Amino acid sequence: MLGKAGCHADKCRAEGFVGVDFLSDVDLTASLCDDWHDFNKAFIPVWLQSNPGKSKVAAGLACGNLWTVCRGLQVDDVVLAPNGRGEYYVGRIVGNYYYKPGEPLAHRRKVEWLESSIRRSEMSQALQRSTGSIGTCCDVSSYAEELEQLLRNEGPTVVWASTSDVEEPSEFALEKHLEDFLVKNWKHTALGKKYDIFEEDGELVGQQYPSDTGPIDILAISKDRRTMLVIELKRGRTSDVVVGQIQRYMGYVQEELLEPGQTVRGLIIGLDADARLRRALKVCPNIEFNRYQIDFKLIKE
Repeated sequence: MLGKAGCHADKCRAEGFVGVDFLSDVDLTASLCDDWHDFNKAFIPVWLQSNPGKSKVAAGLACGNLWTVCRGLQVDDVVLAPNGRGEYYVGRIVGNYYYKPGEPLAHRRKVEWLESSIRRSEMSQALQRSTGSIGTCCDVSSYAEELEQLLRNEGPTVVWASTSDVEEPSEFALEKHLEDFLVKNWKHTALGKKYDIFEEDGELVGQQYPSDTGPIDILAISKDRRTMLVIELKRGRTSDVVVGQIQRYMGYVQEELLEPGQTVRGLIIGLDADARLRRALKVCPNIEFNRYQIDFKLIKE
């Protein structure tokens, strides 16, 4: 995302770069270590000092995106950038980090842009959801085949299955939509009465929040701001393996994001829990399991 709503996309394409503007008054040339976790530890305090009143959650997101663009992206990686007009410019990273003080998106990487672009309307719904992230960066590597087809003007990849091909049709139907559905209907759930999904400046940042062990499905905070909630979504029957996964996320939140006086809890949401998961949760009082339920109705007209 090259500026808010892609406002700098045309400039970036014309001048051959991508960039970000977090900590735009700091030259990072000598500070881009290999590990983004170490980078965050060094620069979260700097970002917070420059942005008084902001949370550690916002700081972690800003610094993580800053490192990703400046150091995490590799030469020859392919990048997509929305131009605000329903299209994505496509380019290839061709150079390492450089600094342009006083310019928009001062932290930059050289890019060779393709002449062709990709229209959002031609993307599959799954790719549209993934590229619809409001954050600075998101990884769409799993859609490489579809993106290559779109660049060859072959149209989008269509993925389908009939219910006869799926052992549990309800699980299949919710596989890619459970998270989006929960986020969009948050205020109407029991969770929404006690917690809010994390926002900063009116933008939702608590969906797929990055951590050093992978993205957290949903990061929420209690309305009294005392408890942070890590939510892990499992679309089918859930086993005890997920306990270690959510504990890693909770450990990251506790170490990196908690403000003084705050605690962290975990919530696993799945279609059902097996006996191993239930036993594991008996000794994890700060992690709960919620089962989701599908209501299907026929209305005669």
